Amino acid sequence: MRNLYLGLKFAFSYFSILPVRFKSSDDLASKEVLGAMLLFFPLVGIVLGLLTVGLFHLLETLGWYGTVLSAAAYMVFYGFIHTEAVIDVADALYASHSGKDAYEVIKDPAAGAMGVLWGITVVLLKGSGTVFLLMHHLFAEFIAILTVSRMALLVLFYTQRFRSSFLTQLKHALTSAYLWSALILFTLAGLLTAGMHFIVLLFMGLLLSYLTAAAIKRKLGFINGDVIGTTLESTETVLFAAGALLWL
Repeated sequence: MRNLYLGLKFAFSYFSILPVRFKSSDDLASKEVLGAMLLFFPLVGIVLGLLTVGLFHLLETLGWYGTVLSAAAYMVFYGFIHTEAVIDVADALYASHSGKDAYEVIKDPAAGAMGVLWGITVVLLKGSGTVFLLMHHLFAEFIAILTVSRMALLVLFYTQRFRSSFLTQLKHALTSAYLWSALILFTLAGLLTAGMHFIVLLFMGLLLSYLTAAAIKRKLGFINGDVIGTTLESTETVLFAAGALLWL
C-alpha cells in the first residue's frame, strides 16, 4: 500500500508542477513505486483537466480572455515538459536529414530555429483546441482526451524499446497487472463521464500514439523521453481537433 501511495505522489511530482513532498527515506527508484507511478499516470491527466475546467469556470466572466488563460494554465500545470520535447525532436528530425547524429542533437540543451518554430506551432494549435473545447463546454471530452493520451503512452511503455535508461527502467516496472489495471480502471471512469465518446477517443488515441512514435522512430532510429513527450503533444493536439469536429 505504501508503494502505491509513493507511486501516486511520484506521478504528480514527475508529470506536473503540483507541489508534492517526499521524505529522504522514500525509495522512489524501486520497481514497485515506478510501476505504481505509471498506474496513476492517467490520473494526472484527469486532475490537470479538472483544475483547468475549474479555472475556466472561475474566469468564464472574462470571456475569451479567461478561456485563453485557462488553456495556457493546462500547459503550465505540466510544466511544458512535453512541449520542450517537441522542440528537441523537431531539431533532431531536421538535423538527421543533413547526416548529423540525431541522438546528439536531441540531447543538446540548445534549441534550434526549426525546433522553436515547431514548438510555437504546437502551443498555438493545442491552445486553440483547448480554448474551443472549453468555450463550447465540452468538458467531459476535454478531460477524456487528457486521460486517453496518457493511457496510450502506457501502451508504448509496455511495447516499445527505449534508448533511455530511465524509460527502460519504467518499462520493466510496468507489469501486465499494472497496465491492464490502468486500462480497465480509466476506461470505466471514462465511460461513466464521457460515454461512448471515450471509446472513440481511446481508439483514436492508441492509433495516433503508435503511428506517431513509429514514424519518429523510423526517422531517428530510437525512442527516448523526448519522443514520448512529442507523441503525447501530437496526440492531444489531433484529438482536440477531432473532438471539436465530431461533437460540436
